[in-house]
Amino acid sequence: MRKSERILFCASKWWGDPDLPENMEYPTVEVTEEGESYDYPLTFICQINCEDLIPYDKENRLPHEGMLYFFGAIDEWLGYESPTENSTGEWTKGHFVVKYAKAINFETFKSCILVDDDDQSLTEPEMEMVFSSCDDDSAGHKLLGIPADGNVRTDYPGMLTLIQLDGEDAVKMQFPNQGRLNVLMKESDLKFGNWKRIKAFI
Repeated sequence: MRKSERILFCASKWWGDPDLPENMEYPTVEVTEEGESYDYPLTFICQINCEDLIPYDKENRLPHEGMLYFFGAIDEWLGYESPTENSTGEWTKGHFVVKYAKAINFETFKSCILVDDDDQSLTEPEMEMVFSSCDDDSAGHKLLGIPADGNVRTDYPGMLTLIQLDGEDAVKMQFPNQGRLNVLMKESDLKFGNWKRIKAFI
């Protein structure tokens, strides 16, 4: 990842604001505090313009057009107060969300900007996403392959890594015990784009 002077609208990027089609809702998770329930927005982590994957996804496991989006309840791992709690182990369903838009339309896509009560941005500065090849079991940030952690591979046999996020300073995520976040899918679900059938695990 790297800082970029170019406009990253509808580009592959970390942080910033997601560029969503008009009919796609920003994902939230229901939380309850002091007996009252409300919808809390998940943190936008990254979006991937799937055309960027063509040189690397030789087995065509991921879409090669459209946009993939990743959102998670990770505020606490970015150093912010959060009403959601996700420690080590498998996360509560709905605390990590993957969305997919089949086609990108620069005329109808819009940046979804979250602001506080003073109209100040609630997102981290956007950074350009840079791709390269790696081994299937590599550590660090990656798409596909298998989890770098052998214990995760043992606990979730046969599942693929959709995305793996390491708690590196470059992206400011500090997971407990120098852990990493794996979002896992069965290959059959990946083949048919069943993006709701994921498991998130630190």
